[in-house]
Amino acid sequence: MVDRSSPATPAGFASPSAAQNATAKRAFPERGVPVIVGINRIGLWSLYMKEVRRFLKVQTQTIWAPAVTTLLFLVIFTVALGRSGREVLGVPFATFVAPGLIVMGMMQNAFANSSFSLLSGKIQGTIIDLLMPPLSNGELMAGIVLAAITRAIAVGFTVAIAMALWPGVSLGAAHPWAIVWFGLMGATMLALLGLATSIWAEKFDHNAAITNFVIAPLSLLSGTFYVIDNLAPAFQAVSRLNPFFYVISGFRFGFLGESDIGNTNMAVIHSAIGMGVFNLLLGYVTYRLLKSGWKIKN
Repeated sequence: MVDRSSPATPAGFASPSAAQNATAKRAFPERGVPVIVGINRIGLWSLYMKEVRRFLKVQTQTIWAPAVTTLLFLVIFTVALGRSGREVLGVPFATFVAPGLIVMGMMQNAFANSSFSLLSGKIQGTIIDLLMPPLSNGELMAGIVLAAITRAIAVGFTVAIAMALWPGVSLGAAHPWAIVWFGLMGATMLALLGLATSIWAEKFDHNAAITNFVIAPLSLLSGTFYVIDNLAPAFQAVSRLNPFFYVISGFRFGFLGESDIGNTNMAVIHSAIGMGVFNLLLGYVTYRLLKSGWKIKN
């Protein structure tokens, strides 16, 4: 009579059950032990590339069209206000207004990119694709914001090239650090504001309302086409409460070496520090809003 309860195992070989247990211990951690420790780099990179490829797939609309629109602004305001060799801050009007238009295009497109991500998911019912992957709230926010900044940089370079070819515009870098810093701060500010808007909005009309009644007025009334010294003292005080003013004037300072922020370079440096602090506060508020799950997970 043969005992089948414990089949014989050839010498030098482990039993199948022992080998499977050893493999399982190597492949799967104990319950409660996190599989991903630290930053989920692969997940963050995947989200970032997904967002970048989304706007690159329609780059005619997301990159080239803003360049054409911004160039039309330059043409119209140069013809209307820049005749007879008019100069502002010691340079021709076209050279004065070009940096402001570049960073304004960057900011508006950063907002457009980040405000679309979560909102489209909520409307189309695909937001689960963003919430289910093993991404923390910080990683989710970072992926969306970084992609929006990438689009802003692409638009900025495209607009700058188009304007550099326009007659009467001279784009020289007097202070490169200011160009980089204020450009990034402006794009980051609008990317965070766009993400907060997409959390709050329930339909595209809500997003359009923020664009038309908040972003557009703050952009156009920020000193893009004029210096605030020409305004009455009350309106100058209002302009100095507008964060867009510091971004546009600081960005212009990087090209021209002159700005209407203050009479000294230290005023521009203080504005640069202030924009950094403002973005940190805005980032914290946006993170807490995203972490709460308000209008996303409820």
